[in-house]
Amino acid sequence: MRFMMIVLPKKYETAPADAMPDAEMVGPMDRYNAKLMKAGVVLAMDGLHPPSTGARVTFPGGKPVVKDGPFPEAKEVVGGYWMIDVKSRAAAIAWAKKCPGNEDMTIEIRQVQEWEDFTPEVQAAAKNEPKIRKALAKKRKKAVNKKRK
Repeated sequence: MRFMMIVLPKKYETAPADAMPDAEMVGPMDRYNAKLMKAGVVLAMDGLHPPSTGARVTFPGGKPVVKDGPFPEAKEVVGGYWMIDVKSRAAAIAWAKKCPGNEDMTIEIRQVQEWEDFTPEVQAAAKNEPKIRKALAKKRKKAVNKKRK
């Protein structure tokens, strides 16, 4: 089962464009990431630049409207994530609990919707999905093989 562990850092919604992670947190986080890799559960992980550098596209009346960050109405924003592959929700929670977080960090855990989770009606409406998923898996495999060389 794939789960996304989403990092929600406090006050990141107002962080300046040049904000960097706390150097004191980077070492422990690096060791945590190495443990995820050694256990073979991490599929992807990334940190994100602050919302002040981002943009949001909304669709009022079906028309796209772009708004540049920061987004003052935001109460919680994503600062980064891990995509992990574990046997259960409990296992995902166990990994999140091992993270060297502090009082300014929340990790939200969300299970990825797999193709098999969708109803036949949804699968029929998403007829390109299997081909896209297969192409993405091939792309990931190619990237892994490239890194190994």
